[in-house]
Amino acid sequence: MIRLDKEIRRPGQAPVLETRYYISSLDPDKVPASRFQEYILGHWEVENCLHGQKDRFCDEDTHVVKQDWGVAWTILTNMGVSLARLLHRGEWTLQEVREYCSHFPRTPARRLGFLG
Repeated sequence: MIRLDKEIRRPGQAPVLETRYYISSLDPDKVPASRFQEYILGHWEVENCLHGQKDRFCDEDTHVVKQDWGVAWTILTNMGVSLARLLHRGEWTLQEVREYCSHFPRTPARRLGFLG
């Protein structure tokens, strides 16, 4: 069991102290605290960068689909996020890229090599 105390500071707000608990099968006598921290940060990086985007832009957590369609939905949303990142060059936000692609699909399709 790992306890992580985190102080969150946001502009214009009082600091908030959060305590999170993690369970691990790793031996704490063999794995240093810094390694546990890397694992925890890696987990949240995936959560914030991939799952958070898929939920925010694809409403992934609100869909109720059967097993076979759930797998297809996951593959399609992963492809959508990946394609948006390929088209994202820093000039636009990922949201702007998604909106542009939904309104003008031929331009990004050409850019990705899907159309001649």
